Amino acid sequence: RPVSKSVETNFPLYFFDYYLCSDTMVKHWKLPGLDDMVSIEEKVDLESDEETPLNSTQPTNKRQSFNFEANHVISPSKVSSSSVLRTMQRISLLRSIYVVLFKAKINVLLPFGPIAITLHYLSKKHGFVFFFSLVGITPLAERLGYVTEQLAFYTGPTVGGLLNATFGNATEMIISIYALKNGMMRVVQQSLLGSILSNMLLVLGCAFFCGGVVHKHKVQNFNKAAALVNSGLLLMAVMGLLFPAVLHFTHTEVHKGKSELALSRFSSCIMLIAYASYLFFQLKSQTNLYSSVDEPRENNEEDSVEDEAPEITQGEAIGWLAMLTLSISVLSGYLVDAIQGASEAMNMPVAFISVILLPIVGNAAEHASAIMFAMKDKLDITLGVAIGSSTQISMFVIPFCVIVGWIMGKPMDLNFQLFETATLFITVLVVAFMLQEGKSNYFKGLMLILCYLIVAASFFVHVDPSNDDD
Repeated sequence: RPVSKSVETNFPLYFFDYYLCSDTMVKHWKLPGLDDMVSIEEKVDLESDEETPLNSTQPTNKRQSFNFEANHVISPSKVSSSSVLRTMQRISLLRSIYVVLFKAKINVLLPFGPIAITLHYLSKKHGFVFFFSLVGITPLAERLGYVTEQLAFYTGPTVGGLLNATFGNATEMIISIYALKNGMMRVVQQSLLGSILSNMLLVLGCAFFCGGVVHKHKVQNFNKAAALVNSGLLLMAVMGLLFPAVLHFTHTEVHKGKSELALSRFSSCIMLIAYASYLFFQLKSQTNLYSSVDEPRENNEEDSVEDEAPEITQGEAIGWLAMLTLSISVLSGYLVDAIQGASEAMNMPVAFISVILLPIVGNAAEHASAIMFAMKDKLDITLGVAIGSSTQISMFVIPFCVIVGWIMGKPMDLNFQLFETATLFITVLVVAFMLQEGKSNYFKGLMLILCYLIVAASFFVHVDPSNDDD
């Protein structure tokens, strides 16, 4: 048949159209839904060949069919790009699970939590339930601190510091609320007191000791002004705890049993206001007071480049934060229920369990991070973790528990008994004298650790007075 000049001119395009519409292209691309569309196209071509002779308009029709085909070829690319995006999200999720649950060596302790829950229902051995719950909470508390640090990369240093301090003490707050709900006010008081003592003596002492050993040929410096501000807040917290105890033991209450509780609730409100003012002072008003005094700026910049790369995304950090908090909440319930039985099974005072054992678990994240920063010669961050956490517990968590007990109808007060209050007062004085020079070494760290051992031994032989004794 004679072919027109236009068809000869457009023969390559006509051939390309035919290739796109052929079965070879469909089998190669494997695009769903194109088989039916191609069969319909071939039927239309056959009918047009029988009825109409080949003319110059046919390549035009073919070019139109090519445009129609091209529109359908673009949409599968969108589908493939969305599938690639889903695959990347799946890979990111798997990497997040690996980083949070498997990368850290402490995560080998994670199975102890489910074992403790299983033992709670299968046996009445409260000692084992308490021990396994204690061990199982340890990696959860450490991972909670890690996820909070990851989230701080996206929220900025101001909000990140507040989140780090708040969720760093989330374990203590959750355990305290569970114990408060069960009417175990003394466990709440002693566990919070133990958190303060552990942070100020054990965590800070280990950080000073490890930092001094690593940097034994130099003197480590930190911001003395910031340390003195925290020491002043800790002394204010001691004042808030001291007056209800003195009022109780001197029998000078106007209304016996009521004045002490009313004074505790009023003092708690004042302490919360003071802590809010401290946050504004630290984060907004006098930020230059809390600037770092690290001398080798160049070396620290190299370390910061390595440390400032987040390993998980912001959404993943928020999700892990919720999951870890929920896991700690569940496991804390079994831990609190087993305290009394564990005390009898292990022949150990409840005061020792509450003041020494529980805070060590709750401060796992602070303990690890404080030592790490001290070994990197970043003592300002170490003090922010250890002393800042103690300040938050004494000025925020303890008054918060009093207010929550007030809402629940529980008589939670600031009377921590004379022995516990005296221990806190002496500890704050010792730490304040250690920090007044603005310098640290391994010997100061060793003295703080030895002081903590004396406190631990004291609570091991201490019998908590009953509520009926005045």
